[in-house]
Amino acid sequence: MDRRSSASRSSSRWEAVRERRTTVLRLYGVACRKAQSVSVNLATLAPSAGAALPADHPLVDGRTATAPLIRALRGDRPEHLPVWFMRQAGRSLPEYREARQGIGMLDSCLRPELASEITLQPVRRHGVDAGIFFSDIVVPLRLAGVGVDIAPGVGPVMDQPYRTTEDIERLVSLSVDDDALAPIRRAVALTVAELGHTPLIGFGGAPFTLAAYLVEGRPSRDHLAARTMMHAAPETWDRLVSWTGDLTGAFLRAQVEAGASAVQLFDSWAGSLSRADYTERVAPSSVRALAHVAGLGVPAIHFGTGTGHLLGAMRDVLVSAGVTDPAVGVDYRTPLDEAATALPGVPLQGNVDPALLAAPWPVLEAHVRDVAARGATAPAHVLNLGHGVPPDTDPAVLTRVVELAHTL
Repeated sequence: MDRRSSASRSSSRWEAVRERRTTVLRLYGVACRKAQSVSVNLATLAPSAGAALPADHPLVDGRTATAPLIRALRGDRPEHLPVWFMRQAGRSLPEYREARQGIGMLDSCLRPELASEITLQPVRRHGVDAGIFFSDIVVPLRLAGVGVDIAPGVGPVMDQPYRTTEDIERLVSLSVDDDALAPIRRAVALTVAELGHTPLIGFGGAPFTLAAYLVEGRPSRDHLAARTMMHAAPETWDRLVSWTGDLTGAFLRAQVEAGASAVQLFDSWAGSLSRADYTERVAPSSVRALAHVAGLGVPAIHFGTGTGHLLGAMRDVLVSAGVTDPAVGVDYRTPLDEAATALPGVPLQGNVDPALLAAPWPVLEAHVRDVAARGATAPAHVLNLGHGVPPDTDPAVLTRVVELAHTL
């Protein structure tokens, strides 16, 4: 098979797909521009404007430009269904547990060689179509100098809850510079050098999720303190999420510039919000975060848990940020055909129920095939879970799911 002619045909298909999708997304862009609540002055984020990826970036030199994952995120249908898993690099892998023995989570994220090795482990084992950069949502906070650690069995714990205007003013005086981001760039560069034609997805936590951790001081089921602040002290809240938006944006941009071929913005807690609160008090900061990388031309996925009622608003965030190739991740609660109806023209990612990974293979296989069939109603589909890989998952099951996906 002539790979050059195949790449040329793929490029032509991409252009046709982009033209069709641009017509649809332009309509969404008009709607977003009319909605003041989603507007952000992108001129204040000028570093993205007019920027170009370096010549040795995998998307530029051709290593990942025609990879199945990238083609799907750009609205094409590659020869096989691309698949990767959220939390694919994690406690389900014995090699991960061995590599991290005696090393804290955040320290593991900030040791370039170790973070790279952990990112590569599931790619080697499962043959997935992408690596997802090994990190944690709160890493940008640590890089900025915020006192945060990850308590075993609890999750991110701050040195204090940040709830007063004075607290927030102290936070927003902090920033991440190139020196602070150097370990991230190094880890990404090491990983991309090993991945070859397999793309790396950059990782970032959405501004609301970061802000919720800061205001609550630790994980929370209902995020009452954060939701109270956005109404009781809206100006203070806006200062906070604008700051977390820029932190995440700088974190994502460092990964892209170092070689990531796509990014995913994770909003773990957005499902706790009403659509009105999300649109008015959260969406602008997510636009702000994604605008840091939109000018670099990489595909971007926006994912949240429990966000079936927010899918349209999450798409609008991507479009308002100027993302050229937007895709939306769907959790296990919303069937993909319903999501495709709600998001015409938008590639989807998801949404195998993680609970079924422990079910007998015939049950799981039927479920994966059903997810793929529903995903076929979207212009393009990336198979994934509807949340992260549970720690007690048998790795062999994930490998088997990859093998099945590659036949679909």
